[in-house]
Amino acid sequence: MDFGRVDIKELEKIKFSLPKDPEQTKKVLAKSKRKGQLNVMVGCAKWGRPDWVGKIYPKGTKAANFLGEYAKQFSCIEYNAIFYRLPSKSDVEKYQKQTGKNFKFFPKFQEAITHRKRLKNCQQDLDEFWEVYHQFGKNAGPVFLMPHPQMNPTKNIETIQEFIQMVPKDVDLFVEFRHEDWYKAPHAENIYAWLEKNKRGSIITDSAGRRDCVHMRLTTPDSFIRFVGNSLHPSDYTRIDQWVDRIINWDKQGLNNCYFFMHQHEELYSPELCKYLIEQLNKKGGYNIQVPQFAEGNKLF
Repeated sequence: MDFGRVDIKELEKIKFSLPKDPEQTKKVLAKSKRKGQLNVMVGCAKWGRPDWVGKIYPKGTKAANFLGEYAKQFSCIEYNAIFYRLPSKSDVEKYQKQTGKNFKFFPKFQEAITHRKRLKNCQQDLDEFWEVYHQFGKNAGPVFLMPHPQMNPTKNIETIQEFIQMVPKDVDLFVEFRHEDWYKAPHAENIYAWLEKNKRGSIITDSAGRRDCVHMRLTTPDSFIRFVGNSLHPSDYTRIDQWVDRIINWDKQGLNNCYFFMHQHEELYSPELCKYLIEQLNKKGGYNIQVPQFAEGNKLF
């Protein structure tokens, strides 16, 4: 993931502290009706990584078995591959067999819908997307929408709102904005207030080069965090430490679900940072999230 990438020499100059929570985030969490414990799900953005063989996949794992091995380590996947190509029905059936009933796919709306047609005149594409989504059954997680980065609040807000209102109410939806104007007044609070009213979630993307996207404004009592690391630079770990503290704090205020997806500019290193995040959450928050196990030769330890 290249979004927000900066030269490694610039990392020391960036202020990585997480902003304080807006008052409206606190109000949203205060309205939570959570029963039981916080649900925390941590995952990566890809499973098809040959360079994970001998790391989190046992030595000798074939590409056809990558997803099955991934699902032994993580409870979910940020399903970005669907952005480029819809899987066939047989693909979905294969994925379900490899992952089990509790594993969740978080699909991204297709490129044809969001980037080529920019949310207009895309009903056929949308129908095909939903047909595949429903084939996943219990494995279907929340959906996330990223409008084209050139779509801005001045010209495109109505188009985006109309599209969001087309999404079935029983499907959890989270939205990520890329155009910088979405994070400026008065557009920011206007769109967050609208999302809150319509019970749609807001994605927080934490990357080095776009600190405006770390807005900390929850519009539902659920968090969807996309973290972009820098190849295990020391700042990756201090940033994760801050997120651990914030998630625990949100938990105390009533957060229902925490979805945390790890990205790196070199995805080779995502499992290491997932492991660190989960270990720290378990240690500081008393959770019991499965910790990824790294391979030593053919033997997982």
